[in-house]
Amino acid sequence: MAWLQISLQIESAYADQVAEAFDILGAAAVTLEDAEDSPLLEPAPGETPLWPHVIVTGLFGADDLQRLLLLQQTAVWGLRQGFHLSRVLERAWEREWLKDFHPMRFGHHLWVCPGDQFPGHDDDAVTLKLDPGLAFGTGTHPTTALCLDWLEAHRPEGLRVVDFGCGSGILAIAAALLGARSVHALDIDPQALSATIINARKNGVDQKIRVSAASGPIPDCDLVVSNILAGPLMALAPVFARALQAGAGIVLSGILSGQADVVADAFGPWFHIDDRTERDGWVCLAGHRLEAD
Repeated sequence: MAWLQISLQIESAYADQVAEAFDILGAAAVTLEDAEDSPLLEPAPGETPLWPHVIVTGLFGADDLQRLLLLQQTAVWGLRQGFHLSRVLERAWEREWLKDFHPMRFGHHLWVCPGDQFPGHDDDAVTLKLDPGLAFGTGTHPTTALCLDWLEAHRPEGLRVVDFGCGSGILAIAAALLGARSVHALDIDPQALSATIINARKNGVDQKIRVSAASGPIPDCDLVVSNILAGPLMALAPVFARALQAGAGIVLSGILSGQADVVADAFGPWFHIDDRTERDGWVCLAGHRLEAD
């Protein structure tokens, strides 16, 4: 089956209006993507994750050109800065994606594997199965990779772990597979929560992982892992401090190299940063909770 793909480039302020128009016109799917090259990984709590300029795409049946005529009669048509129309052949999109996603090793023995692929010769392999989904986090981005490396090197055996901003659930699942007693996965995005539940079941650790919205206080724990962005991390420093006792661990990622010092300073009143690792311009900070004053 072929599809008709209609894309409008607009300012982000109008993205919801255009997406709603596509829904009303009967789009089988609506997607939003960056129209430029603006980095965005995780919004601050309560914010909408949008770039300054957005391409909104609606997917319609191949013979649905009437939808384009109807779209041209709506108010959102006048908001466009660009327009593109194309036909798309039906493909096994998940399989296509997986062709570029192969087993990846983190640390010595932690492997993230797609589909039915498995790691090579590693008798001590800890295997995390992960297929493409709606939420951020496959291990390919340096921010996620840095956290996975840290978890493999400092296995959270017997610890209560919180993954704040869980995305696909990859860090929460890794912690559970690496011996955590329990894991609490939190996110502001409902799609992330759904993805985490599904992926936890695939890995047989759903009984260890509790998934819930990131609202209210952080549960008491022994380790917080958070891969979001520098701004939200700094705002959350006192919140994380209240959840952790002296000596408990903190792992922070999603930080550009030029932001590392200011993030470390924001956590300074409550945490000592013991470790700083960098990859491709991104930094992961790890440390422990100081004694309360």
